[in-house]
Amino acid sequence: MTVASGIGSMPGKDAAAYDEAVQVILGETSDLPFLPELPGRGASADMVGRALAVVSGLGADLQPAGWRLTDAVGVDQRRARSLLAQDLDSVEERTQGFAGRFKIQVAGPWTLAATVERPRGDRVLADHGARRDLAQALAEGLREHIGDVRRRLPAATIVVQVDEPALPDVLDGRVPTASGFSRHRSVDAAGASPALEWVFSAIEESGATSVAHCCAGSLPLPLLTGAGAEGISVDLSLLEEAGYDDLAVAIEKGSTVLLGLVPSLEPEQWPTDQGPTDQVIRLLDMLGSDPSAAGEQLVITPACGLAGASADWARQALALSRKIAANLC
Repeated sequence: MTVASGIGSMPGKDAAAYDEAVQVILGETSDLPFLPELPGRGASADMVGRALAVVSGLGADLQPAGWRLTDAVGVDQRRARSLLAQDLDSVEERTQGFAGRFKIQVAGPWTLAATVERPRGDRVLADHGARRDLAQALAEGLREHIGDVRRRLPAATIVVQVDEPALPDVLDGRVPTASGFSRHRSVDAAGASPALEWVFSAIEESGATSVAHCCAGSLPLPLLTGAGAEGISVDLSLLEEAGYDDLAVAIEKGSTVLLGLVPSLEPEQWPTDQGPTDQVIRLLDMLGSDPSAAGEQLVITPACGLAGASADWARQALALSRKIAANLC
């Protein structure tokens, strides 16, 4: 059965907005709800801050230029961990007895390496040892995080979405240095794979299912699935021609595929569910997949996160995703 879900982020800036987001998610995506992220609450609640709340054994703090690794846990990292605990409390309170799939999200090792600074400055990406340590700390932290989520939702099947929006830039050498006048050296697929393997292995060994998400046209699907990702999440509006072949392979192998179809920002005219439904049917036909069989692997989502949307559109985008999924059943 095709189901609906979301990418992760939702609009809002306070605890009341978080509780509302949880209620919307449980109401509109009950077959695959997810732990919402509200980056509007500040850097400690955005994608990178959330991941640094999860990492184990590494300190970090927020500097004017962004997050930086430190010798000890800083006040902003403590706030990130506190917010994550509060968010899990909110979800636990509203999901008593929940027994389906439940999705959590975390920034991947290469997005963190391209975003977080070393203690001496510049990105972790510039230091082989630092990026190895960060990836391993993320993997170990995920084991603990998954265990915590499972204690709160003991009957749920946990899905972990690893967000890697910066991975294509890392592979192509497009990540700027701190000065902005140069670019970090590219990392080839063979060099990028181990960090991903550590993270995906930690998820699998924790009894959860991994999904790799990247909102980019040049999506490195073979690298992600080869490193151990059991599912993929794509924005169909950005996917380049070569990506369709990789998408067909993923569907043929039985991988879970999250298809980003619904606009993340409110369009001038709200779309109906029929156009996107027809788009999925045409896509499956083009890929040579049987819609009745492939439908069980598909999850319909907004194209990307909904943090920049209004509360009304965020609710509508998830509702529309649910209607499209129902049409494909």
